[in-house]
Amino acid sequence: MEESVDTATAILASAAVLLREHTFDDISYRALADEVGISERTVYRQYPTRAHLLAALSTWIEQTHFPLPPFVTVADFRAAVHERFRAFDALPAYAFVGARASTISLTLDAEPAYITRAIEAMLDVAASTLNRRDRRRVAASLRYFSSAMFWARLRTGFDLDAAEICDAFDRAVSTVLARLPDAASGDMGLAGEQRGRPAALWARP
Repeated sequence: MEESVDTATAILASAAVLLREHTFDDISYRALADEVGISERTVYRQYPTRAHLLAALSTWIEQTHFPLPPFVTVADFRAAVHERFRAFDALPAYAFVGARASTISLTLDAEPAYITRAIEAMLDVAASTLNRRDRRRVAASLRYFSSAMFWARLRTGFDLDAAEICDAFDRAVSTVLARLPDAASGDMGLAGEQRGRPAALWARP
């Protein structure tokens, strides 16, 4: 089992190296096998389809290159995501893999991602009056705005840089939090002028 885990990780590390010069679609299983020094059959055994490879590679890249700093408060969350977006800008090929992986759906029973659990924990403290359904809804929105997909959308669709994407993220978060019930949004410490701001602030006028 240990050898299998090491082989799987070696394949992902090699794929990340190849991403520096090739797109994901241009990286063949044969190239991965040659890079690692194993058979192509072994690569298929670890990752039966390219969807499995993409999902695993995205997770590995996020853990090794884009770990989200711990956060407890909304201010911490904003700072952590700003740091993540700057990292995305420094390694765009890796970030685009994460964005693409988020569009696929594998038939897997996966636990909620760490960031979702962390956001829900933040909301438990900062907006304790939220019911479970609303907390999960808000957490899903905040997770999207902190994602590689959101970054990629603004990077490719609007040609924004990291600083501009961070600003769009801040405005989107303010919009989401401003829609919370009065008691909950008050706990967030939102400024009065932030409440009721229009949605879709992440799009350039």
